[in-house]
Amino acid sequence: MNQQAPNQTLLPSQRALFDIPEDVAYLNSAYMGPMPKLAVAAGEAGMRAKRQPWKIAPVDFFTESEAVRALFAQLVNATADDIALVPSVSYGMAVAANILPLHAGQTVITLAEQFPSNVYPWIELAKKSGAHFITIPRPSDDDWTARVLERIDASTGIVALPHCHWTDGGLLDLVAIGAACRKVGAALCIDATQSMGVMPFDVAAIQPDFLVAGGYKWLLGPYTYGYLYVASRWQNGMPIEQNWIARKDSENFAGLVDYKSDYQPGARRFDVGERSNFALTPAAKASLEYLLGLGTARIYATLKTRNDAIGERARAELGLDTVRADRRAGHYLGLRFGDAVPADLPGKLAAQQVFVSVRGKAMRVTPHVYNTEADIERLFAVLKAAL
Repeated sequence: MNQQAPNQTLLPSQRALFDIPEDVAYLNSAYMGPMPKLAVAAGEAGMRAKRQPWKIAPVDFFTESEAVRALFAQLVNATADDIALVPSVSYGMAVAANILPLHAGQTVITLAEQFPSNVYPWIELAKKSGAHFITIPRPSDDDWTARVLERIDASTGIVALPHCHWTDGGLLDLVAIGAACRKVGAALCIDATQSMGVMPFDVAAIQPDFLVAGGYKWLLGPYTYGYLYVASRWQNGMPIEQNWIARKDSENFAGLVDYKSDYQPGARRFDVGERSNFALTPAAKASLEYLLGLGTARIYATLKTRNDAIGERARAELGLDTVRADRRAGHYLGLRFGDAVPADLPGKLAAQQVFVSVRGKAMRVTPHVYNTEADIERLFAVLKAAL
């Protein structure tokens, strides 16, 4: 599972395109990504349009949301028909749990300390189905992939995983896991919120059944705007809500009184109601266009190079540990302080305008394209003073 940075020219800092003061070292994209100025402007323009709703035509309920659908499809090597627009990971996983078969005696596999939105739906489905819910303990060697592959067998019904662990960036080889799932007929459901947009992802190689990504972190989009990939074999499933725009011929507003049993093509039937949000959709579109313009492979190479250097320096200068580089997503870094991160450390950092977050036993240092070398120097200066 060698995560070498792709052979890409590294990106210069994009700081000028974000509203981040020079004296702020924001190293916390795993918590919430700041929207680029251009996305904020697009969202504000969309909000202003609502001041004069007579200028919003029926076609406007479709154009921007369809554009966003197609842009996200590019990120994962899918088609627009494979993508639904959802407000959250929990919504997308609820769709998956509503569709996927699970039988008494089968198992559902998740990871210890996995983000709850990809855990709770499967706990409830396992209870309802008489299935066994399995949580894989954190491996001492950080090899999540090996532990998952050991647990997948003929009894496995669903494997629900992230691309990388949200506490420290521990990486999973989803290509290998996807192949193991297909071998035993298990479904693979992925929460890619902590990697989407900055780490290459190919649904053709991984072949997940469902993939969900919240858009407000690494995708630099607005809150309550996310994306659901649905494999073609599940696209005739029952959605968890019945809204007008998901039905066939919903473009014809005058004909909405002629109720249809058929849906819009592909995964559109799983769209959340009021998916055409005139403030959020333009902002999400602008951020996706921006990231696609930079190129995921180039973003990943840039962030991996930076994080590898931070990790090596933290080990040499502060004696801190991390997940070893070949078992960690390159864009993600969790600094380990032994048994626990000092309770007052995040507050001390924030008081000096250095922003990180603590999850589990790791302090997440998660830069993005807007960070500079000055941010990293500020991080180490404050850490050395605080420890």
